[in-house]
Amino acid sequence: MPYPIFDRNRLHLEPLARRQHDVTVADCLTLDGPIPALDAEAEASLDAVVDRVLVARQEGKPVILMMGAHPIKLGLSRYVIDLLEKGLVTHVAMNGACVIHDYELALIGATSENVARYIHEGQFGLWQETGGINDAIAAGAADGIGQGEAMGRTLVTGEFPYREISILAAAYRLQVPVTVHVGIGHDIIHAHPNCDGAALGATSYHDFLVFAQAITALEGGVVLTVGTAVMGPEVYLKALSMARNVAHQEGRSIAHFTTAVFDL
Repeated sequence: MPYPIFDRNRLHLEPLARRQHDVTVADCLTLDGPIPALDAEAEASLDAVVDRVLVARQEGKPVILMMGAHPIKLGLSRYVIDLLEKGLVTHVAMNGACVIHDYELALIGATSENVARYIHEGQFGLWQETGGINDAIAAGAADGIGQGEAMGRTLVTGEFPYREISILAAAYRLQVPVTVHVGIGHDIIHAHPNCDGAALGATSYHDFLVFAQAITALEGGVVLTVGTAVMGPEVYLKALSMARNVAHQEGRSIAHFTTAVFDL
């Protein structure tokens, strides 16, 4: 028997101009701003990670940054872009929420809503302009590319007044791969009437395979996971197993690398 499904065409979407935002471009930290102090133990650990990142890049090894959305919401986008521009990060893997905050910041210079307020009003996530992400993903699926590349292309070629703050746009400009690893139902754009589940899955799975290929070169490299307690470890472990499976067949080893976790 068929089960009833929700009719998304009944939804009412409001323009972003009517939303109260918790984060704006003014909250995005500048590179010359003050750096918070660390205790001695944390500073020593961070110095060790920095040393390994520098050695990896000097030897042509990958440095892969896996991130959740909070680094963007905490105003760190310019720091990520700086790492890309300096060639210190060779691959960025992000979740679907990163795409939303990056896109909204590039589009209107603001992002992040009060979930408690808008879920009460039945308006959480239902904002017209944000649905443009779904259109970009559908175009990427039609072209057989991944979600990260599709979003970067959209941000670079479209009308986005604040694209200088966009990680996706910077990576596309620098030809650094960004892969987007989504969970169906995790992100606000999945509620929108123009969300195409097949396109969402095709582009994100394409990105998973791009990420897995990057992990095949991890020997001597570094993986940094920042603010991602779910996507980061889950995607990383599957890709590492895939990479090691092939390496084992070829008589190679992927055993000497650094993984650093930055999270609560």
